[in-house]
Order: sequence, then structure tokens, then C-alpha cells
Amino acid sequence: MTHTARLRTHPETFRRLTGVTPEAFHHLLPSLHPRYHAWREKRLTRPHRKRRIGGGRRFTLELEDKLLMLLFSYRTSATHAFLGFLFGIDDSNVGRNMNPLKPLLADIFRIPEKKIDLSEDEIAELFFDGTEQAVHRPKRGQRQWYSGKKKRHTIKHQVVVVRRKKKRGRGVHKRRIRIAAVSRAFPGRTHDKTMYEEAGMARPPGAVAIGDNGYHGTDLLVPVKRKPGKELTERQRKHNIAHSRLRICVEHGIGKMKTWRILADRYRNPLRNHTLDFKNIAGLHNLMFA
Repeated sequence: MTHTARLRTHPETFRRLTGVTPEAFHHLLPSLHPRYHAWREKRLTRPHRKRRIGGGRRFTLELEDKLLMLLFSYRTSATHAFLGFLFGIDDSNVGRNMNPLKPLLADIFRIPEKKIDLSEDEIAELFFDGTEQAVHRPKRGQRQWYSGKKKRHTIKHQVVVVRRKKKRGRGVHKRRIRIAAVSRAFPGRTHDKTMYEEAGMARPPGAVAIGDNGYHGTDLLVPVKRKPGKELTERQRKHNIAHSRLRICVEHGIGKMKTWRILADRYRNPLRNHTLDFKNIAGLHNLMFA
């Protein structure tokens, strides 16, 4: 019996350890199978391969256990030594089992960097916000990665969230949110305004774009900023309160993404992989909450 089959008998534990339900996991698995087999075929038939097909060591884990281990890693930010012990393989083989699945998952989720699309059941409002995560001190270019706000070296992304329309009928329906786009990674020193301008995300026609105080000087709708020595008027305060209540959904979206600890703890992997991991977590968020 595979690790996945054993854990599936405990749905609540399954969700706690992976961030997804068993039903969502087995909804994702059929989409992964053809992509994984295509990747494997390409690897086995690559030019200048020295071994015959079928030669060499075989993977110990089945595909579903490889996916389970990757979701464990995303959810708990566990070390390879711990994951290897848990799944009964050497820690040097953990990356060989998980890493090929990351771009395959990204191909399934397809979280865009530039173009933002809206479905018919989504409101034409886009909520922009930046988020940053601590990283180890880089060997080169340390100054550009140092965030004066966080007082540590960080990596940043711009996230765009959209809301779905409320359903009519009996019962109470929560308004669900979706991660619509994730920018490429930026060094921690980058200001939100600069990140917005360099990301160059294309908005749907007629969509209203909303940001926080970090986006002053852009074409986004932002709160009224108090000038030195002056107080805000009652109308301006009410505008800021309404603005905050509206854009809180982007904070909720980022907060839910960070329940996967790989985005909340200090990022230990190479910085070049951060965008890929971030997009996969955005896809898992949409799978569970959108």
C-alpha cells in the first residue's frame, strides 16, 4: 500500500499535512499523469543517452507518492532529510523525486505573470499587493536583496486577486477569491510602485485596479494620504475605510497562501526557483479556495 493510500483514510490529517483534501488531490493527479509520462519519455529518449531504456536504478516511489511528498514539502517546509526518512528513501533522492513535478504542476495551474483574465462569474475589480519573504543572505548583490522594511534579506512578488460574484438563493454563500496573477520575483529592496511598473501586467478592459499606499504615483485607486501638518477630512476618512474593507480580500488571499509554510518560513531553496514555487502555491490556493 502506498503512503497516499494509507493517509487517504484520514482526510483531516491529509489536509493538515498537504493543504489539500483527498478529493482535490485525486482531482489533480489525472492531470499530472500524462505530463509526467511525457517528461519521462523525453528523458529516456534524449540524445547521447548512454544507458539503454530500462537500465539503471528505478524510482522507489509511485507518482502519487511523489506528488504527496512535494505537497508535504510545500505545506510543512520540511527538510529533505525528514522527507526521506518519512517516505523511506535517501535524502539525496528527495529532490530527484520532487523537482521534476514542479514545472508539470505549473503547467496545470497556469498562473500568469503578464495577462490577467476574468471569468463571467468574477467582478471586474483587480486587487494588487506586494508580499515578501525572508531568504538567506545572498553571496553576491546583498544590498539589493536587503529590505529596509523587514530589516533582513527578502524576495518579493506582486500578487493580483479577483473576487467571484455572490450566488443567489438559499443559504449564506461566501464570496470566494482567486489568485489571478503572480509577477516574477524581485529583490527585497524593490518598492511596490517600481515592482508594479516593471511587472507590466495587462488588465482586462474596464476593470478597476485597486492598491494600497505603496502604489501612490501609479494609475491604481489608492487611499487618500494625509499631508504633513494636516488632518484628513471626514469624507476622506470614510473613503479610506471603504477602500480598506474592499481590498482586504488580497490580504486574505496572501494569508491563505502562506499557510503553505514554504512561503512563510525563510526560503531555503535557490532563489531562481522561488517564482515557480510561488505560482504552484497560488495554484493550490485556487484549487482549494476559488
